[in-house]
Amino acid sequence: MVIATKHPTCSAADQRYRQVSGWLAGLPEPLDPRDPLLGDQQVDVAIAGGGLTGLWTAYCLAKGDPRLRIVICEREIVGYGASGRNGGFQSAGMAGEMRVYKRYGGMDIVRRAERAFIDGIDWVGDVVAHEQIDCGWHKGGALQIATSPTQAARVEAGVAGRRARGFTEQDVWEISLDELEQRVRFHGAVSATYTPHCARIDPARLTRGLARACENLGVTIYEQTPVTAIERGRLVCQQGTVQADVVIRATEAFTRDLPGGKRRYLRIYSHMLQTEVLLDHVWDELGWDNCEPIADQRFHFFYAQRTMDNRIALGGRGTSYYTGDRIADTNDHNEAIFVRIDEALRLHFPAAGEAKIEHRWGGSFAAPRDWSMQVDFDPMTGLGAAGGFAGHGLTGTSIAGRTLADLILQRETDLLRLPWVGHTCRKWEPEPLRAIAAKSISGILSSADVVEERTGRPAKRVRIVKRFMPSR
Repeated sequence: MVIATKHPTCSAADQRYRQVSGWLAGLPEPLDPRDPLLGDQQVDVAIAGGGLTGLWTAYCLAKGDPRLRIVICEREIVGYGASGRNGGFQSAGMAGEMRVYKRYGGMDIVRRAERAFIDGIDWVGDVVAHEQIDCGWHKGGALQIATSPTQAARVEAGVAGRRARGFTEQDVWEISLDELEQRVRFHGAVSATYTPHCARIDPARLTRGLARACENLGVTIYEQTPVTAIERGRLVCQQGTVQADVVIRATEAFTRDLPGGKRRYLRIYSHMLQTEVLLDHVWDELGWDNCEPIADQRFHFFYAQRTMDNRIALGGRGTSYYTGDRIADTNDHNEAIFVRIDEALRLHFPAAGEAKIEHRWGGSFAAPRDWSMQVDFDPMTGLGAAGGFAGHGLTGTSIAGRTLADLILQRETDLLRLPWVGHTCRKWEPEPLRAIAAKSISGILSSADVVEERTGRPAKRVRIVKRFMPSR
């Protein structure tokens, strides 16, 4: 759970939403919901979902054509879903699989897709600066750290693969342990790589700030307005209907609650914790002045960042799946995973070994059957959708929003020639096969980490599930 400081003047809704994540708990603004939709409306564009996908789509449309009447309908508040719960890495990790995207144009289209994610980092940074969104956006690069020889071999293979795809020594390179120590004091490192293509961010502040930027452009956002159906020409909500020429689904992991969406994505839960604010003498020992996000190289890896308010935020060390993809607040809490994340904190950042944990939370992300994002718009019906970012949403959502805007406004751009445009994949298997697959993959990866730590050799069992896993 999130331990949020209560204030007697805060509303019950504000206190409830601050329990969702450490990022939301730390917001300086009140979290009282915007007005809900009351009655029927007629607009030009109606968007289901007030996360980053919906907001970026609305922002780009409003910038592209200020005359458009745009409405966003959000079931809770802006930032309630993955957009306000994630790890805060705006990375160049592509939200898709090379083996999938190669079908649309070979390695050339894969390289262009990967470059689009690299370029997308600065695009977001430019918007953050232009709109004066105070979200701690800092492009300090990222570190991948191996803590065993088998992990080091995977890191080397990853760098070699990127070189083969045209990445240069200016994109990613191995660094010495001495250089790593100059960047951050990380206990247990065997080898490390650095890439400049990553930014640290507070995702809730980004999402909430982007919502205000949309409103400044004339976009209307209705909160606590659940969408019950997405149809040609309209969004059907509990409190009314929004008629529109263009209707966009941007519901990500919540898509399975809509008619026909139950097997579109696998709803997977990841978990995070956040320390108290660390004192200056702790940071003097840790270093980490450039705030590079960090990930280790276990199969059940962990990731960490130095937050804008000088905490350490960590996540990973496994995922959860609940049979039937059910949504419940209890899904956000997994004590076994919280323990493993806490152990990673104490082991790898010993200077913070006595730090108190102030926030623990979880949240779901949407995994398509082929782990590859999709962006689609049919000008004949006016229906469009984007999603399936599988943990790479901080950059992927902005690319999707820009692409949807180009499709809707009929602008010919390079974004329209990237492999996720019009991409489709098969649905996930029905239960109980879906649950068996999800839990088997997680169990095999967990046991593979144990085998590698015990034997010092690569775990061959990973080959069994490799085709069902996302790449890193």
